[in-house]
This record gives sequence, C-alpha cells and structure tokens, in this order.
Amino acid sequence: MTVAAVILAASADSALADVLGQTRVRRLVDIAWAGGAMPVVVLSPDPDGAVATALAGLPATVVAPAASEGEPAAQIARGLRAAAAAVSETGAGLIWPDRFAWVDPGTLTALIEAHGADPEALLRPAYRGEPGWPVLVPVKFTAALSGRGADRTTDELISDLASAGARLRTLELGDPGTTRDHVGGGEEFPDYVGPEQPVAGQPPDWGASVADATTG
Repeated sequence: MTVAAVILAASADSALADVLGQTRVRRLVDIAWAGGAMPVVVLSPDPDGAVATALAGLPATVVAPAASEGEPAAQIARGLRAAAAAVSETGAGLIWPDRFAWVDPGTLTALIEAHGADPEALLRPAYRGEPGWPVLVPVKFTAALSGRGADRTTDELISDLASAGARLRTLELGDPGTTRDHVGGGEEFPDYVGPEQPVAGQPPDWGASVADATTG
C-alpha cells in the first residue's frame, strides 16, 4: 500500500511562485519524493502548460481542478481519486496546500510510517502544539467529502471528517514547516527539532539538508 502526495494549488501563479530560486511546485514535488510519497499528484489550473513545464523530468502528474473550483472538498476528493487511478495500491494521500513550502521530507516519512502502523486514522502533524500540513487522509474517506459546503476551508474539512467518525491523530513531529506558510516567508524561522521519538518503526532520515535550507 502506498501513500500519495496530493499538492493543491489554487492557481498557476501560486504553483509557480518562487521559493529560494525554484518554483514552489517543483520544490514540493522534490520534497514529496524525498519523503517517500508516491504517486505525486499536483492539482492546479494550468491554462498555458507552465505548471507542467516547471515539473518536466519529475515523476509527478498535473491534474486539472474539479469543475467546482471554489470547493476545497471537491478538489481534495479529485486529488485522492487521481492518485488512486495512477497507482491502484494507493491507500492514503498527503493533502498538501502548496503554500506550505517549508515542510521537511522527514515529516512525510514519519506520517507514512505512522499510516503503516495505523492505516484507518487521519494523521496530522503538529509543531509545538499547533496543527499543520500536510494531513494524511486514507482514500476510504474520499466519498465522505462529497456534499461538503463550498464555504468549508481545508482545516474545517479535516474537522468535518473527524466529526463524521474518522479518527484523527495529531503527531508532534517538531517541524515548523508544517505550520509556516510560504506567504509568511522563512525569516526568523523557528528551530527544526524533529519528534522526541519515532512515531512508528525505525527513526527516519529527517532530511537535514532541506531543513538547513529552510532555516538558513
């Protein structure tokens, strides 16, 4: 069973924003693969093909948004379905709003390992008590997103799933990138500390090079 990365970009401009001299979407795909996510689906408008061009040579699939572009629930469901269509063994997707460009690959590794030990749960990273992104959502909850109001934010949708019976676990992973969005910048970035202990299995490689790049 695999865990996909479902990267959500509201616009091509958002996907193509510059992060340390690299397009945001390309950076996120690199992080996703370094963390062990597969397949990688990028849900983004791409009217002139610029997003696909930015991802040339990378193992990622660009998917057009759902017809209801203003509805986060529809976009998440479309991304999960696209991931399951790309790799039939996909058991969950890391739902990842593209503004969170500072996430460390080791955080993805930890979430994926925790999913292996607890495959029925929604898994959300936290940094010093603050819940962050990406959130691991098992594909079995895709249908539960249908009919959710267009006014529901991504955060509210996770709460909706938990209220509807999904078990939500918050994992303190010590990664400030899960709570600091790119819009806010990386200046005065909090310390990356990692979890106090592995959340499942053996300690992962925490991707120190990416952590160094985002804290420098």
